[in-house]
Amino acid sequence: MSRVIRRRWINDYTGPSRKDNRGCEYEAYVPDPLVGRAFTIDGEVAADIADAEAAIARLNAEATSLVDTEALARILLRAESVASSRIEGLEIGARRLLRAEAARGLGDDPSDVTAVEVLGNIDAMVFAIEHVDAGDPITVELVLDVHQRLLAKTRLEQYAGKFREQQNWIGGSAYNPCSAAFVPPPPEYVAELVADLVAFANDDSLPPVAQAAIAHAQFETIHPFVDGNGRTGRALVHLIFRRRGVAPHVLPPVSLVLATWAQDYVGGLEATRYRGPASGKAASEGINLWIGRFATACKRAVDDASSFEERARAIEASWRERLGRVRARSAADLLLGALVGAPVVTVNSAADMISRSFIQTNEAVSRLVEAGILKQVTVGRRNRAFEAPDIIAAFTDLERQLASPEGDTLTSEPVRRVPRRQ
Repeated sequence: MSRVIRRRWINDYTGPSRKDNRGCEYEAYVPDPLVGRAFTIDGEVAADIADAEAAIARLNAEATSLVDTEALARILLRAESVASSRIEGLEIGARRLLRAEAARGLGDDPSDVTAVEVLGNIDAMVFAIEHVDAGDPITVELVLDVHQRLLAKTRLEQYAGKFREQQNWIGGSAYNPCSAAFVPPPPEYVAELVADLVAFANDDSLPPVAQAAIAHAQFETIHPFVDGNGRTGRALVHLIFRRRGVAPHVLPPVSLVLATWAQDYVGGLEATRYRGPASGKAASEGINLWIGRFATACKRAVDDASSFEERARAIEASWRERLGRVRARSAADLLLGALVGAPVVTVNSAADMISRSFIQTNEAVSRLVEAGILKQVTVGRRNRAFEAPDIIAAFTDLERQLASPEGDTLTSEPVRRVPRRQ
């Protein structure tokens, strides 16, 4: 049975006000374990789950319409990472992030603190999905490694890859949990709860979307780290999708939708924090509410990702028409497909990406610059790079589209901060 543990907060007089420095009684919530727990999914929610899983499978199957499926996968993974960071308050536009990423590839340490944190989220997501294929186990060590990469080179690097050893809380004062909206389990419960969560993530009893939704909610309830819980918890969603074989190639950018539906997202997570027995009405209703919202977010993410894929395909077709005759498997041919996933490149990074020589790639880049497909820019410490403005604009429009409740910012105002229309 889930329960609360009453604790006493002793102030240390480090806050700026009397209110911040007061002591108090507070309640920390300890959730039920997941392993062995029976989940009853309502009929309508089951239909939402089936629709979401069919949509994710269709996105992965139909993404091959792009010349380079991996390019679509890269750009959507980047979009997912940016959105997951945005939920945590890290705001950054597509062009700024892509240029920081290119600068880092040239050996420059970006001075942009926000870019460093978002790049860390991309690194963590890439690491996560590269270490789990269909049927592979998810381990506690993998979760810690994902978190390690997330906080690497940030101001909180000392806490990277380590479970918290102190009480944390959500909302209220930064100095005490007295007015917190939610207080997760005390630190001594964290390791056992995460081990149970990972064991649940390796079970195949539930549909993948339901399993991912429940696992994510449990992770956010445990809140096992000092920082980076939301981003790690959303990476866990994609680990489960990969392990279950639902999204072997392309990840649906579900965090972009959750960032737009922030109030429903938080409300859905809160609904899973029932009081009483796991078999009770409150537990069942809360879980079904959250799974239904999560499944709907997945389907919306797929719909908008599919529209981006169609636009990217149209952009590539227009490039090929503009460029004229292109020999199959030439550097120019391969680069046209790869630019969708890497809209800012150097000649060296492009050569590595398409597995062609520097000379061949340089000639292709020059040809694309002459055709107006690429534009030369400066990144980092006066390093020369090239960007594809058409794809950056499409990437920005995808973020704007997903920020609109109705999927169109021209008719439905975005409900969160979004990049300006290109």
